[in-house]
Amino acid sequence: MVYKVMGLMSGSSLDGLDLVYTELHENRGEWSFEIMAADCYPYSEEWQEKLKNAISLNAQDYLLLHTAYGHYVGNEVNRFIEENNLHFKVGLIASHGHTTFHQPAQKMTGQLGDGAAIAASTGINVVSDLRALDIAFGGQGAPIVPIGEKLLWKGYSMFLNLGGIANISFNLPNDYIAYDVCPANRVLNMLVAKLGLEYDDEGKQAASGTVNESLLQQLNELSYYQQSYPKSLANSFGTDEVFPLIEAAGLSVPDALRTYTEHIVQQIAKAIENFKSQIPNSKLFVTGGGAFNTFLIQRLSEALQAYGVEVVVPDENTVKYKEALVMALIGILRWREEYNVISSVTGAQRNSIGGAMWIGQEA
Repeated sequence: MVYKVMGLMSGSSLDGLDLVYTELHENRGEWSFEIMAADCYPYSEEWQEKLKNAISLNAQDYLLLHTAYGHYVGNEVNRFIEENNLHFKVGLIASHGHTTFHQPAQKMTGQLGDGAAIAASTGINVVSDLRALDIAFGGQGAPIVPIGEKLLWKGYSMFLNLGGIANISFNLPNDYIAYDVCPANRVLNMLVAKLGLEYDDEGKQAASGTVNESLLQQLNELSYYQQSYPKSLANSFGTDEVFPLIEAAGLSVPDALRTYTEHIVQQIAKAIENFKSQIPNSKLFVTGGGAFNTFLIQRLSEALQAYGVEVVVPDENTVKYKEALVMALIGILRWREEYNVISSVTGAQRNSIGGAMWIGQEA
């Protein structure tokens, strides 16, 4: 069976909307994929501000933004279809939305981007609200990407995504474990913005700095890192707790970047150390924008040599669009009414078939 579907992802780094059109092939329970077209449509400064400040809105304005962002996403999908000549080819859209509130302890998570608005704007069937059911079942609602790792990349046992938040997955012989490790690109981008840069190209600014051991120790001692999995992070942990702690240290931008880069590396190494003895494959599959941070990958490779772990960065499209691709798979699994969120990862009562369905196509 071949499914022609689009996956949409908006990450916490606020760089833009990722769009993937993929053909997903299923044969007797075995899945494969081909990315036919992919792009990232950068957010305007206006949309960056709207998304960044969404959590401070009153209820009515928040819901109005939810609807407006849904129509915005739908229009961007129409643009993508036009630019890639995909008219009448897309059978389903799976939209993650943009995470604002994420409070698993209160069984609540919020992603902007009304699925009904996307369906109405495109005339295509849509699956949205992908995390909500897992949260209702007592899970963390995150990470949800491991179902894609399990089905699409069976040759690997460890997966790391270096996005706004770094998250890691372990495909163990008798279990599947994944959780958010630490804030990553969101904090690095906030730091380098003081130099008028959108991001630290190849980590060059960080490479020129020096580690501040005192700050590094303070970062590593934050209470989140002492918690056991399953666990997940809201964007506010990086912006409201980590970033102010770095600012208070009064470091130069290169020293702050170098120190935080080391913090990311140490937290990832700590995560791998906890499971290395159970992992049959010694390759770490790294994707997300941070995979292009040459200095971060170099430091990570050096730190993981002690555990015999090889860092593998795949092709550019997979690095950039893995999460959007997996959203497409999650949407198809929802359409097929098959489990698309793994409870051993999230801590929910059971596996679930998550996602709200919106029928945009005329009957």
